[in-house]
Amino acid sequence: MKILDALVPRSQEIERYVPPAWMQPFISNGMPDGWFTSYGKDPAEKISNTFLDYVIHGLFGNTVIASIERVRVGVFAEGTFQFQQIVKGRPGDLFGDTSLSILEHPWTGGTTGDLLARMLLDADFAGNSFWVELGGELVRLRPDWVEIVLHPRHVNRYGELVDEHDEDAREVSWVKLGYLYYEGGVQAGKKPAVFLPDQVAHFAPNPDPLATYRGMSWLTPVVREIQADTQATKHKLKFFENAATPNIAVKLPKEIAPAAFNEFVELMDARHKGVDHAYETLYTGGGADVTVIGADMRQLDFKITQGAGESRMAAAGGVHPAIAGLSEGLQGSSLNSGNFGAARRLVADVTARPLWRNAAGSLEVIVPPPPPPGGKGTSRLWVDTRDIAFLREDAKDAAEIVEIQARTITGLIREGLTPESAIAAVMAQNMSLLEHTGLVSVQLQRPGSDLRNKEAVVLFEMLQKVLPTIPNVASPEELRKILNEMGAKLSGPAPKLPAPVNGAPQALPSGSDVNQ
Repeated sequence: MKILDALVPRSQEIERYVPPAWMQPFISNGMPDGWFTSYGKDPAEKISNTFLDYVIHGLFGNTVIASIERVRVGVFAEGTFQFQQIVKGRPGDLFGDTSLSILEHPWTGGTTGDLLARMLLDADFAGNSFWVELGGELVRLRPDWVEIVLHPRHVNRYGELVDEHDEDAREVSWVKLGYLYYEGGVQAGKKPAVFLPDQVAHFAPNPDPLATYRGMSWLTPVVREIQADTQATKHKLKFFENAATPNIAVKLPKEIAPAAFNEFVELMDARHKGVDHAYETLYTGGGADVTVIGADMRQLDFKITQGAGESRMAAAGGVHPAIAGLSEGLQGSSLNSGNFGAARRLVADVTARPLWRNAAGSLEVIVPPPPPPGGKGTSRLWVDTRDIAFLREDAKDAAEIVEIQARTITGLIREGLTPESAIAAVMAQNMSLLEHTGLVSVQLQRPGSDLRNKEAVVLFEMLQKVLPTIPNVASPEELRKILNEMGAKLSGPAPKLPAPVNGAPQALPSGSDVNQ
């Protein structure tokens, strides 16, 4: 053992360098001792939850939000307004009258598409859209200049509404008293315009769970995603602006004095820290060891990072990435005809149709629905989507749907239902609209008629069997006797059979009463 100890030297203890306390704040977490990076710690530019900030940093400042909003507005603005009849709680025919003219031409030179586009833009970026009718035109109230006036509702201990001065009054939620509109905003110092609740069409498709009547922008949950995507885009731009050089880490010798270290850090920060100096070429003096962190854009992996953020923003906006033309939606099987069609239908059913329903209901304050034609049922303001290209199924699917509807209508008519009601029921998908003619199926004979289809078939088969065996001289009474023996149970006068032709028996004339 002593020989081995003599031949093999003892392992030496390694003294590790521990930076002094004054250097700790400059050292990045997770980096080797004595290292710090030039990447900087610039915070992302914060977006406040105001209409102006959402528009500037979202719609104007981020291409992903602009792409999603283009699809939302483009599809939504294609709708047209009609009234729809409601019969027994089910939708019926669409109809229109002159009261819809204010929605067709909401202001001079304006169209229904202009109205719907502005309604959705306000609702998407402010959570609310406010409209009033003034002088025969629809006037937009900028949403961030509007205040909803509320007053507490009071009940007693038994849940009955009471005055707020009642000694047993207890507050329960809020009553909407009206709206105040400050031109230029509250800070402008102008007197507000006052509107009652039944004067303002308030469109808020995404309710704010922390408010009673106010809506919420769909951008609110993805503000940080927008900030991250904007910063990543800015970093990519700086990468190419600064000679396409990546982030670096700097190691200084442990013997460096505190004053020299501080001077080096200050100079390094001034010239290279932050996104505005990212990827610039670095020049250092003796003793500084510079190491590259990420050599190219592939290692920086912006595509994967931004792609995931794009998908989350598209999901919040209710638009499939493939429909918005985002990178993650343009890969793999997403663009196959079936998958793309499914994505399109998802956007239409989950996003567009609820928005149309909400918008139509909100505008009923300005355009109340009239009684339906004929006075049957009630009516509602509705958005007619039949001419919207985005909602059209593939040609094959549309043909199959029409074929199935035609077969259904034909079958209903054959069963004795009126053609008008059969068409209306199939188109509205409401079987309660069906009306019967009072005639039974197949031959549409009156109920209670002496001619019964099943008996007629049985007797006709009997005659086909019996007639060839009977001589031409057989009397009607003999024929009736034979049929009764076979179970026909005939009564009354004997049937008048047609004369045979060339010895062959002839069928009964159409409509003959075989019970005779």
